[in-house]
Amino acid sequence: MSEVRVEHDGVVTVVTIDRPQVRNAVDGPTAAALAEAFRAFDADPDRSVAVLTGAGGVFCAGADLHAIGAGDRRMNRLEPDGDAPLGLARITLGKPVIAAVEGHAVAGGLELALWCDLRVASETAVFGVFCRRW
Repeated sequence: MSEVRVEHDGVVTVVTIDRPQVRNAVDGPTAAALAEAFRAFDADPDRSVAVLTGAGGVFCAGADLHAIGAGDRRMNRLEPDGDAPLGLARITLGKPVIAAVEGHAVAGGLELALWCDLRVASETAVFGVFCRRW
């Protein structure tokens, strides 16, 4: 099963981070899949707007710290001309993206929400950067 689902409904593309077991934290393969999904959306003349959301009632908990701790080199890289560690922060699109935020959008998840052109949040959405270990 892919950890990023892409669905189309007319001119709308819905991209869902589908890793609810880790609160949709983004590891290397997920970051690559997000970048690929949004590049495909931007290149598709039949799509006008995208929605980024998370599965299981959580938007995104940021970077997958277990993947970083396990040495996932895609999460610890410095490529100024490449994709960002979470996949999207350096991509510029020609079409709007809406963040549909339910639950937590924290740390890198907040970064993903802020990357979007518009954010729509549930009443229980939580935005933040909680760097207690630094």
